[in-house]
Amino acid sequence: MNPAIVLGTAVSATVVGALAVEPLRRLALRVGLVDHPGGHKAHRAPTPCLGGPAIILGTAVAGVADDPRVRALFFGGLVFALVGLVDDARPLGRLPRLAVETPTALLVAVNGVRADLTGVPWLDVTLTAAWLVFAANAFNLLDNMDGALGAVTTATGLTLGAAALAAGSGPVALVPFALAGSAAGFLVHNWTPARIFMGDCGSLFIGFTVAGCALLVFDGPFHAPAGALLATFTATVDTGVVLLARALHHRPLTCGGTDHVAHRLRRVGLPAPVIVCALAASAAVSGVLAVAMTLGVLSPLVALFGAGAAAVAGVLAFQQVDVYRVAVTV
Repeated sequence: MNPAIVLGTAVSATVVGALAVEPLRRLALRVGLVDHPGGHKAHRAPTPCLGGPAIILGTAVAGVADDPRVRALFFGGLVFALVGLVDDARPLGRLPRLAVETPTALLVAVNGVRADLTGVPWLDVTLTAAWLVFAANAFNLLDNMDGALGAVTTATGLTLGAAALAAGSGPVALVPFALAGSAAGFLVHNWTPARIFMGDCGSLFIGFTVAGCALLVFDGPFHAPAGALLATFTATVDTGVVLLARALHHRPLTCGGTDHVAHRLRRVGLPAPVIVCALAASAAVSGVLAVAMTLGVLSPLVALFGAGAAAVAGVLAFQQVDVYRVAVTV
C-alpha cells in the first residue's frame, strides 16, 4: 500500500471529521437532539449529541474498495449507527436494539467478516456475531467522559491500521486509518469541556467497525481471538469492570451509571484530561502488541493469554475503587 494513500486517507478523514461537526451541532440544537444532565449522567450542561455522523462521514473517505467483506463491514456499521441514532432521539431499550443488532451482525458474519475458530461454519458465524454485538456495545459504554472514546478510537485506529499493513491487508487498513482520522477531527470538539457528543450513533459505529476490522486483519484459531481482544482491550475491560461490580452489588446490569473505569479514576483524584490520556495509552499499548503479533515478534498464544490475564487483573483491580458509597451528612 502506497504510504501517500494511507496518509492522504487519514488526513482527509481528519479534516472531514472536524469540519462536519459544527453543522451537525447546529442541526442538533435546532431539532432538539440534546443530551441533558441529570440522573447517572456526569456532564453539567445540555450538550448536542449528533457527532456520530461526522465520524461516519470521515470514515467513509476510506471507500469500500473491491473487497465484499469491507462492504459488508460498512453496511453493518451503518445499521448499528442508525440504531444508535434512533436511540439518541428516543431511547429504545436493550431488547429492541438487540433485535436489530443481532441479525445485522449475523448477516455481516455470513458475508465474510468472521473468525474461523472451530471450522464449523454455523458456529463460527454465531460466535462472531455475538462478539460483534458485544464489542459494539462495549465501545458504546466506554463513551462516558468527554474525549474518552474519541482518544481511544484514534489510538486504536492507528495501531489497527498498522497491523493491517503488516498483515498485507492494504484495502482493509484504510478503514481503521480513516476511523482514527475522523475520531481525531471529532476530538477537537469533544475534548473536555465537550461542545458536542458523538451519541450512541457514533459509539456503536466505532465499536462495530473496530471489532469487524480486527476480524479482517487477524486470522486463525489463536490470531483472531488475540487480535480481537487486543483491538478492543480498553472497552472490554471497562465493560467487565461494570458488569462484575453491578453483579456483586446487586445492581441492574444494563442501566447507566457512573461506575466505569473513567469514573473510578476520577474518584481517586485524577483530572479528566489525564484519565482520557491514560485510556488512550492503554489502547495504544494493546494495539502495539497486536502489531508485534502480526509481525511475528509476539506469539499469538502468548498474546491471547497475556491479554486475557491482564484484562482479568484490570477488572478485579478496579473493583477496589468504591464508586457506590454515598457520603452521609450528620
